[in-house]
Amino acid sequence: MSADFNIEDLGGGITRLMLSRAPVNALTPGFLDALSDFYDSVAIDDSIRAIIIASGQKILSGGLDLKAAQKFDKVDELEIVRGLNQSFTKLYALPKPTICAVNGAAIAGGFFFVLGCDYRIGDTRASVGLAEVRVGATLPVGPSAIAKAELHANDMRKLVLSGQPYSAQQALAAGILDEVVENETLMDRTVKMAEQYAALPPKTYANVKKQLRGTVVDAVERAMKEDANIFKDGWFNDETKPAMAAMVG
Repeated sequence: MSADFNIEDLGGGITRLMLSRAPVNALTPGFLDALSDFYDSVAIDDSIRAIIIASGQKILSGGLDLKAAQKFDKVDELEIVRGLNQSFTKLYALPKPTICAVNGAAIAGGFFFVLGCDYRIGDTRASVGLAEVRVGATLPVGPSAIAKAELHANDMRKLVLSGQPYSAQQALAAGILDEVVENETLMDRTVKMAEQYAALPPKTYANVKKQLRGTVVDAVERAMKEDANIFKDGWFNDETKPAMAAMVG
C-alpha cells in the first residue's frame, strides 16, 4: 500500500500497521495521505477487529520531516496541515480498537499516533511531547482538538508551552500511556491487549467510541470544511524555518 509502512495480518482479526519510513518515520503529505487511505479501508472491513500501530524504526515517529519542511513554500505548508488534520482525525475516529506500541520517542506530529489510539503501551525508553513551539509552529486544528480532549489541562500546558517531552514514567503518571514495559516484551504485550480488544462486540465498541469522541471529531471535520486552518500567509511565520534549522542542527 505504501513504501512508508507495512500491513501485517496477525490472525484473529488483528492487523498491524508497522511504520517503516527510515530513519524516524518523519511525516510528509504523501505519508499522511497513505495512512488516511489505510484508515478508510480498515474502517469498513468487518474482518478486522483490532489495529496495532507500531514502528520498525528506532522510535515511533519524530513528527514532521524538518529537513524537507525548511524548503516548503506556502502550498506545501497548507498540504502538510491538511494531511495532519485529515490523517490524525481519521485515526482518532476509527470505529475499531486501536493499540499503540510506543518504542522510543513520539514527538510533535508523531505524538498523535499515541493520542489517537485507544490503548497505549510504551517501552522504558518511550518519550512523548509536543515540540511545535520549539520549531516556530502552531498546532493545526485537528491535532489541537485531539490533544485538548486527551490530555489533562496541566499536561497540555506543560507540553505545549515548553516543547519538552515527558519520559515514559511521566507519561504513565499522566495517563498518556496505559502501561510501560521492557522493550523486549513490548510487542508481545501489545498483541495480548489487541486480542482482548478484538474479542469485544464490534458494533457496540464502535458506538461507544463514537459517544466518547464524536463531538470532537464532528467539530474538527466542521472546521476543516470551513477552512479553519487555511492560513492566508501560510502555516509558518518568519521564525519557523530558522527554528527548524536550529533543531536539525
